[in-house]
Amino acid sequence: MAVRQISISIDCPFAKAYAFAQRPENFPRWAAGLSRSLHKDGDIWHADTPAGDAVVTFSPANEFCILDHRVCIAGQPEIYIPLRMIENGAGTTVLFTLFRQPDMDDAVFEADATLVRADPDTLKALLEARH
Repeated sequence: MAVRQISISIDCPFAKAYAFAQRPENFPRWAAGLSRSLHKDGDIWHADTPAGDAVVTFSPANEFCILDHRVCIAGQPEIYIPLRMIENGAGTTVLFTLFRQPDMDDAVFEADATLVRADPDTLKALLEARH
C-alpha cells in the first residue's frame, strides 16, 4: 500500500502531550476522522461514519507512547492507523502514518491525506494552548 507520513512538532512537554493524546475520549477533540460521534458502550468504542457504525480499538497506555488504533466497519477490511509520539527536546513530535486503502483511487487517497493533515495541526493547537 502507498503510505504518507505526516508529522508535526508541538511545543508541549512529551509527558503532558502523551497523557492528553492517549485518552480515547480526547480523540474527538482533535481527530476529525473519528468525528465527534466517538462514544463508549461498555468496553467498546464506536464512531458513526458515512459507511455506518465503526468499532474503534485503541492501544492501551504504554511506555513507548504508541497511539495506534484500528477502525472496523462491518463488511469492510479493518483499517490500521499507526500513530506515534516522540520526545523531541522540550517538546513532542507526532508521527502519523496513513496507508492508502485498497479501494482508494488517487483522488480519494489525496482527499483522505488532506483531511488527516488537519488532525496533527488541531492537536498542536490544543496542546500548546494548554501548555
